Amino acid sequence: MFDLLFRNVRVVQPHRGQTVQADIGVSGGTVVAVEAGLEAGPDTEVVDGGGKLAFPGAVDAHQHWGIYNPLAEDTATESRAAAQGGVTTGITYMRTGQYYLNKGGPYAEFFPQVLAEADGRAYVDYGFHLAPMMNAHIDELGMLVDDFGVASFKIFMFYGSHGLHGRSTEQSSFLMTPPGESYDYAHFEFVMRGLQKVREERPELADRLSLSLHCETAEIMAAYTKLVEGDDSLTGLRAYHESRPPHSEGLAITIASYLAHETGLANINLLHLSSAKAMEAAMTMATAFPHVNFRREVTIGHLLTDVDSTTIGAKVNPPIRPREDVEALWEHVLAGNVDWVVSDHACCREEMKFGDDPDDVFLAKSGFGGTEYLLPGLLSEGTKRGLSPDAVAKLISWNPAQRYGFGAKGTIDVGYDADVVLVDPDRSWTVRAADSESTQEYTPFEGTELTAAVTDVWLRGQQILTDGTVVDAPSGRYIRRPSTPVS
Repeated sequence: MFDLLFRNVRVVQPHRGQTVQADIGVSGGTVVAVEAGLEAGPDTEVVDGGGKLAFPGAVDAHQHWGIYNPLAEDTATESRAAAQGGVTTGITYMRTGQYYLNKGGPYAEFFPQVLAEADGRAYVDYGFHLAPMMNAHIDELGMLVDDFGVASFKIFMFYGSHGLHGRSTEQSSFLMTPPGESYDYAHFEFVMRGLQKVREERPELADRLSLSLHCETAEIMAAYTKLVEGDDSLTGLRAYHESRPPHSEGLAITIASYLAHETGLANINLLHLSSAKAMEAAMTMATAFPHVNFRREVTIGHLLTDVDSTTIGAKVNPPIRPREDVEALWEHVLAGNVDWVVSDHACCREEMKFGDDPDDVFLAKSGFGGTEYLLPGLLSEGTKRGLSPDAVAKLISWNPAQRYGFGAKGTIDVGYDADVVLVDPDRSWTVRAADSESTQEYTPFEGTELTAAVTDVWLRGQQILTDGTVVDAPSGRYIRRPSTPVS
């Protein structure tokens, strides 16, 4: 009956809110039984889990393959890093303009190139979120859903008049948008109206089509950047935090939420909320507009580091915050106000990350890798704070799979993909960048002591990580969404 059988494991089932002692039977890459005492056939491969936790593969719903390195290269190396972190499905944010493929134009021409460059190179399953950067992209939303299985889209709220890395710059060449078009609040409104129209025309898909927003306010950040750069007492990550203050997040969240209300767009994802004020605004908007189905995202970087605990290598948007914001985020995680945790993985090698003055945070590029620490990092720190294994799995597997239309991902149960991650919850280890499969030579988590380790990973029943080592055979697939949910 079974191709593969896991024994002596504690099965984490986030959709049921439980962890149970059971065997897992797999056939054809799909889980076909979860119960005690399953019998192996003569050709069944039997895995003795040694009492470890069997997690569903993480769905890292916020990655950036190809932003600073060629997409084909990043797909291979950074998906290997993902496997190290217990990630079996990654979703990359992709847009036209500088970085990524460094080209503009319609998605009908752009996205097939994206798919071609990633094809056959990933070690985990993957999908893409796409950002409508110009007016013509709004008209392509329905086509992207129907022809390419893209179910989620993005707005970068600060791009119109603020630089990606901190200083204000002229943006039309960066965004590669047509003459006369602006990437501004009006464009955001029309993106929302366009996606809502797509949802109304496809009612059977509507609950799994959503819009994500990077919420920061360009005008606030531009003004505060000038203030900070004139204050010699502010340096490093604290200076960058002050230049992109938390109330900039809160204001953008408020604007985005009202636009969702105005346009009738019900599915809104508020990305990488980094501060107490951002969470306060997000919760306030959920109360103000109960008809909008908000989801709130936090990154592992914002949960494990603060402005005083790491280096300029941790520069990211929104910034790493002071310890009080970190603790506020954890309070919201434990209260159930955070829907999923992601890595925001953007591999940025040293030669690109740092400027001529490596101590000048405003010369450094934004973003860093971290998918390889997603599951072990959240489980290690979460356990200390009372977070159960099934709650961890809900945050990194079940919730993002449900929202983003991965119907066969997110838990271990009959009918779901056999994406199984064995985790030793009692193995302590120290984070070292040298041990990562990522081509990034540093990590903001360097020296962090974690108390849980991913040891082995299976993707649709095929082992891709063995005792911490990635198997040399890329088997990841592009997943069209929304994929059929398991009944």
